[in-house]
Amino acid sequence: MVLVHQKLEEFKKMKVKEKKERALGINLRLKACRCASSKCALVRNPYPPGVHGKKKKFQSLSEYGLQLKEKQKLKLFYDIDERTLWRIFKSAQKEKESTIIKLIEFLERRLNNVVFKLGFALSIRMAKNLIRDGHILINGKKVRVAGYEVKINDLIALDEKIKNSSIIQNIRENLKTYEPPPWLEIDKEKLIGKVVSLPQIDLESLPFEVEPIIDLFAR
Repeated sequence: MVLVHQKLEEFKKMKVKEKKERALGINLRLKACRCASSKCALVRNPYPPGVHGKKKKFQSLSEYGLQLKEKQKLKLFYDIDERTLWRIFKSAQKEKESTIIKLIEFLERRLNNVVFKLGFALSIRMAKNLIRDGHILINGKKVRVAGYEVKINDLIALDEKIKNSSIIQNIRENLKTYEPPPWLEIDKEKLIGKVVSLPQIDLESLPFEVEPIIDLFAR
């Protein structure tokens, strides 16, 4: 019953996020499988939400407006709030490497993103719920912090108690045709993932521009 309730709450929250996605006018792949199909909200309704959405056009923005829009895309994509993004930005600034690259690397290494990218969850929000409820193990120990930063050689696994649930059966079906990014490996039978390297950052593949966000924080 608890899993059914969680699935309903997940659906409601995703509907809200899909509306925000339509308002921004871009597919942020908030639900991996759904966003790659004709069921994608932006494919079915390629206009802003609301009663008069069909009559509206996506307006051109000022430089500041563009910066805010790109920041909103990033926050939705990684399911983080303003405070968390600012904290990660400050950490990236302290690194010797490019602030842009380090910012995305730190975001990619967040546990909820890794669980999602491994295919253990159908959305990053679902991944966060699995972590919060104690269903995710790092090197054999439960971790309930969505922002936990994974390291090379970390093993990420689903708790045995949830592996036979209907939700995880759906996950197993999706994993049959799913391949994680190159920096992650997965044993699809045992449902164990491994961090084999640091994320390989390709800024061109991201559904948002990072430089305007950096410029906004540097104001």
